[in-house]
Amino acid sequence: MRSDALFKWIEQPIYAVLGVKRRGMNWRQYLVAFVLSNILLLGASVTILMTQAWLPLNPDHIPNMNWDLALHTTISFLTNTNQQHYSGQAQLSYLSQMTVIVGLQYLSPIIGLALLVAMLRALFLQSGQQEGSDQNIWDRINLGNYWMDIIRPLFRFFIPLGLIFSLLLTFQGVPATLSAGPTVQVLDQTAEVKTQHIPLGPVAPMVAIKQLGSNGGGWYGPNSSVPLENPTPLSNVIEMIAILLIPLSVVFMVGRFIQRKKLMWMIFGTMLLMSLASTSLTLWAEKSSLIPNTALMEGKEVRFGTEASALWGSLTTQVNNGSVNMMHDSASPLTGLVELCNMLINAIWGGIGCGLLQFFIYLFLAVFIAGLMTGRTPELFGRKIEVTEIKLLAFVILLQPVVILGLTAISIAFPSLTGNSNPAFHGISQVFYEYVSAYANNGSGFEGLADNTLWWNLSASVALLAGRYSVLIIPVLIAVSLATKPQATESKGSLHIESPTFALTLIGIVLILTLLQFMPVLVIGPIADYLSVLSVKV
Repeated sequence: MRSDALFKWIEQPIYAVLGVKRRGMNWRQYLVAFVLSNILLLGASVTILMTQAWLPLNPDHIPNMNWDLALHTTISFLTNTNQQHYSGQAQLSYLSQMTVIVGLQYLSPIIGLALLVAMLRALFLQSGQQEGSDQNIWDRINLGNYWMDIIRPLFRFFIPLGLIFSLLLTFQGVPATLSAGPTVQVLDQTAEVKTQHIPLGPVAPMVAIKQLGSNGGGWYGPNSSVPLENPTPLSNVIEMIAILLIPLSVVFMVGRFIQRKKLMWMIFGTMLLMSLASTSLTLWAEKSSLIPNTALMEGKEVRFGTEASALWGSLTTQVNNGSVNMMHDSASPLTGLVELCNMLINAIWGGIGCGLLQFFIYLFLAVFIAGLMTGRTPELFGRKIEVTEIKLLAFVILLQPVVILGLTAISIAFPSLTGNSNPAFHGISQVFYEYVSAYANNGSGFEGLADNTLWWNLSASVALLAGRYSVLIIPVLIAVSLATKPQATESKGSLHIESPTFALTLIGIVLILTLLQFMPVLVIGPIADYLSVLSVKV
């Protein structure tokens, strides 16, 4: 590659330290390296969070984190979710923010991208082998080198882009300092408290990668609704562009990487159609005349207004981003319904790498169902989808409702666990949203839960791990399994997936899966909440 000469002086020393041998890995070696890197990052991050009070760069004297909150926080950022059961400016030192939080915000999206590239190599760049035992065939499939797949995009793409966007945000007034925040006099001198401490820090670099990396975790508790994270309408636009920039780019990267432009346009068109439908419904829900006008601005910033807030809410749940510039808990119940559906689908644009991996899960399933409907043997690009692939698909499809609905049912059955601030239907939506957001690796939330408890930290961690690693690992295994099979020549009788008809079929299957599996809880949650608001108005 032409960029090798420019970046090898940075990358070669890292390869030497890690002992990386520049050769391909089979599926076992690749996944072992993936799991090992995650375990090492988990251990180092938890240690820093639990000892931050004794470490440098802590001018505000932030205490150590409890073990359960440190574990949840690390798992949340390691899984590219950034679900926060803490208030960033009050519970993290500058060192924790810059190493654990920002460090994982750079690495977690790259890990997802690496697994996507590994799957594409297996599915499109390998020839089927027919000699030797089954195990030997699997081991011959070359997925590339995990460590190189991590290091190259980090230095050649993510860090330069993060620098550009952090400078743009600093230009708009987002803080970027290592000094302690000032203490100022409050304007209301009749108040009991006469002074207020304003927490600052290197906010701009963190906000830049939180949006670019489909991360979403804020430096401050209220995230991008805080003027110090998102001060102007222009910074609001910059951050929304950053949310979509890389997930959209990855779709076009796929077309160039596998040299299948028709497939690229099918994926892009499918995602775009679902995105436009979701965005239109969200904007309509927030401006619907059925909701009292006095409630439209509740939980929103006046400097952004209803439309910009609703647009952000739609985009941040279409992408596995989760950052907010309004409180989703205060949005229209129908807006909450659309946001929940976005996260349940989890492949409208999705996170970096993992969004397309989830899309391919739906693609595999759609090929199987379409093949059965038309009386053909299900094939994808000349390779048969058989028992092994269907078992893996069944596992990943059924895991989602088992984890989300199971944890939601336990939490609602024992109200003392939840610390829920809302009764009845909206309370159900709060609990359900928390687990959907965790499983979808989104991270946004219906605020109001007392979520920094042992139950929430551990149960949400289960959802975080299940949602992340099933979507990253299962598609790779399916692709490797398909790559071991002989590839038949495509003919007129083959199922052509690079067409509008198949795209609509795929969307239909996605909606049926989402609606049928989760319709009961959607009815007793956001839909019933909306009907109750409507009945009060009438």
